[in-house]
Amino acid sequence: MRPRLELLTPKPQLAQRIERAWHPPERAASQDGGMGDLEGLAIALGWVDEQLKRLGIGIQEVSPGRGRIRFHGASRTADSSSGLGAEGYHLRIDENGPRIDFQTPTGAFRALTTLRQWLALHAHSDGTPAVIHGIDIQDRPDFATRGLLLDISRNRVPTRAELELVIDRLAALKFNQLQLYTEHTFAYRGHEKVWSGWSPLTVDDVRHLAAYARQRHLEWVPNQNSFGHMHRWLVHEPYRRIAECPEGVEHPFSLDIEPFSLCPTDPRSLDLLEDLYGQLLPLATSPLFNANLDETLDLGQGRSKALCEQRGAEQVYLDFVHQVHGLAAKHGKRMMMWGDIILKQPELIDRLPEDIIALEWGYEADYPFAEDCRRFAASGREFYVCPGTSAWSSFVGRTDNALANLASAAKHGRAHGAAGYLVTDWGDHGHLQPPIVGQAGWIAGACFSWNTSSADDPGSLPWGQMLDAWILQDPNSQAGNALLDLGRAQDATGLRPLNGSPFFYTLMRAHLPPEERRSTGLTTEGIDQALHALDHALQDLVGSAMQTPDAPWIRQELEWAAQATRFGARVARERLRIGEHLPLTSLPTDIRKTLLRELDQLAESLRPIWLLRSRPGGLEASIKRLTAIRPLLGDG
Repeated sequence: MRPRLELLTPKPQLAQRIERAWHPPERAASQDGGMGDLEGLAIALGWVDEQLKRLGIGIQEVSPGRGRIRFHGASRTADSSSGLGAEGYHLRIDENGPRIDFQTPTGAFRALTTLRQWLALHAHSDGTPAVIHGIDIQDRPDFATRGLLLDISRNRVPTRAELELVIDRLAALKFNQLQLYTEHTFAYRGHEKVWSGWSPLTVDDVRHLAAYARQRHLEWVPNQNSFGHMHRWLVHEPYRRIAECPEGVEHPFSLDIEPFSLCPTDPRSLDLLEDLYGQLLPLATSPLFNANLDETLDLGQGRSKALCEQRGAEQVYLDFVHQVHGLAAKHGKRMMMWGDIILKQPELIDRLPEDIIALEWGYEADYPFAEDCRRFAASGREFYVCPGTSAWSSFVGRTDNALANLASAAKHGRAHGAAGYLVTDWGDHGHLQPPIVGQAGWIAGACFSWNTSSADDPGSLPWGQMLDAWILQDPNSQAGNALLDLGRAQDATGLRPLNGSPFFYTLMRAHLPPEERRSTGLTTEGIDQALHALDHALQDLVGSAMQTPDAPWIRQELEWAAQATRFGARVARERLRIGEHLPLTSLPTDIRKTLLRELDQLAESLRPIWLLRSRPGGLEASIKRLTAIRPLLGDG
């Protein structure tokens, strides 16, 4: 049986079969001594070696001929006239073996990544392993930048080994940029009070990971929020003094009343940022830096109120943006920033710094990317589209929302000339979803950003089989669809709340009035159907033949996530019995005690599972998030 072309991920721009197959010698070479010193290719060649070994083909250097992978690079002085571009390549496999034409080392790396996949698909087929079917691929990406932003500030800071795994998976999917979203989880010298106890990334971590990524043709872009989302800093003295609202405000990113944003009129805010940038930015070889500057929820409510009333909050915001831009420029960095605040007054887009990269984000299936992209394109500012994995605020994800959101961003971003496509994988409400839940979105984002035609009919692509082939490694093609079905289970309730799942919000927003809970409207029938779908998908996944090295961890993590989802459903069912307007303390005492006991078990079982991949620093804060419903059940 021939390997399936449609499982190549991302889909090549042009791929066709060749009838002439490659019959490798008993011992085939995976190197070409004449290819020159090309950065990172040893890693990709190692991937190819691994697949050749799985096919039963030995590895050693042989004389030129049928066993050699032939590299044909453009001259160093060649321009783009070859048509390959920075990441393009031409891979042909025929009776003479693989030939790779490339213009840059990155293009050769991408070709070897595809070759690795083609060999792996033969290992999964029923055909004779030592016969590699012929193929001709001409390929290059639609988006020049294809990145992932991974949240490491909502309590879950991955271990170094886990971040290496993240980088390996991104490189295998042809991503070329990685950002680790940071608020307080980098170990800045002199600011130990802020990060102590959070297990932050260290200078050594960043240097190691940036080099590890660079070897895999992945650019590590430094990231530090610099205006809003500074509450982890501002709760401490002396930082509280530079807050917009030192007394604190309610905000959705904490259970407590806290100061949230820096005061833009206080010069000490810029002094702090200058110190942080001076420590972080020199660690990166990337010319880019993401200052974020989003969701300044309390701007104009405190110390800058008078100036905001006089000049307008958007203008005060814009002035601070220019000052932060100047700090980044001092370190030779081009600044990136989220576009949400400036879009409140779109006529001010033209007053952003000319070299800014605006990040256009939106996370729902129907988000108006077309309208916002049109505005940024008209301004002449470079911009990225930034959809999301829909994994956060849901223990098991939101599969169909993710696919629709990721596809829409690609289509409208490409149509309006977006320079990049940045998949976001957030951790709102304590990052309680297992990491694997977001990785289904990585696969889709990789496909849509490399070959945007994939976004025309996203439902037609074999997402489950792609997950099985390139992440879960299930030869029976069962685990991938089961993971996707887990993320569809709560759709059976008929509710699709904003930015999360109903059973998750049943727990996290239980303290709010019914109209703000995002879970109002649940029915007993809908709950039953959702739990049936959840259990069926989990059974398929746990019983699958996953062979990825972290398969045992994935099973434990998803079993816990399903248990947490069932607990949310249980609370929702009990609330239906007493009426949505009555407090949970109205439940019978025996039911409340049972729920509290189940909650304790859920929290305790999270501890060892969390530590499989994540540092210990944020664990207790996430357990606090999970168990915040306790007082509502009568346990004060």
